[in-house]
Amino acid sequence: MSDALSAEAVRLLALLPVEAQGWKGDGADQAFDRETIFEYIDGSGEVFRAFDMRLLVSRRYKNPGRADVVIDFFDMGSSADAFGVFSHDLEGEDWGLGQGSLYKGGLLQFWRGRYFVSLFAESENPETTAVLAEMGKAVAAAAGPDGPKPDLVGFVPEKWRGGQVRYFHNPQILNYHFYVGSENVLNLGPEAAGVLAIIGAKAEKRACLIVRYKDEAGAEAARTGFLRVYSPETIAPETAGERAQGLIRLKDGRFAAAGRAGRFFCAVFGEPAADSALAAWKEAAADLE
Repeated sequence: MSDALSAEAVRLLALLPVEAQGWKGDGADQAFDRETIFEYIDGSGEVFRAFDMRLLVSRRYKNPGRADVVIDFFDMGSSADAFGVFSHDLEGEDWGLGQGSLYKGGLLQFWRGRYFVSLFAESENPETTAVLAEMGKAVAAAAGPDGPKPDLVGFVPEKWRGGQVRYFHNPQILNYHFYVGSENVLNLGPEAAGVLAIIGAKAEKRACLIVRYKDEAGAEAARTGFLRVYSPETIAPETAGERAQGLIRLKDGRFAAAGRAGRFFCAVFGEPAADSALAAWKEAAADLE
């Protein structure tokens, strides 16, 4: 962290409230980039780096005799990555702020446009909950306008949209939510982003994974790499144009199906039977081009 705040850090800090309900900024504002973020956030800093964060500014608020409140304001560089960070943890109560918000245990998070915002009260009580609500509304208004979600979200089949939908372009993020393998077999990166939709829980949990590549060769490399690692029980005989499916029996006895559709790789997991796995794959791949 530099002792002198950059002009961009000063601009972002101007979007944060000076005070609210007796809580006032302590005058020790901080700024961190993707290289220095670990000076401030140990461990979870990798999550923000995985979504290409540009800048973080932080302000601590104090109120004598009350718990401190901290606002961390992230410029993620794009609304897609702001949504990606927000979708990393989807547990909590929706407070209707920004383009999506969640609150739990004194932590309020939301995203709007290219920004992701975290507000945290060091003790949860009615007073701190009220000040978080007021500060959250103020910051959400200042952070506008809205930005588009990753267009890949629109490729998630309708039946999966009622579950948890996450966006990513880093294998560590994918593996955190749904373990695919220790290697980056899908070649995720700047030119290969994906969405993961999960419905159900435990024995009923099912997942749909879609990754888009810059060309068909990239999608084919992902397909062959994935099927090599997963050692499918059979390779489904049907090949329709550019679509080739792999049928896999999972360790728990359920089934997965994976394949390529144009420049997309698509896989579904957790189906109770081979037929339903292939049917689910065909449904998921139907609108991919």
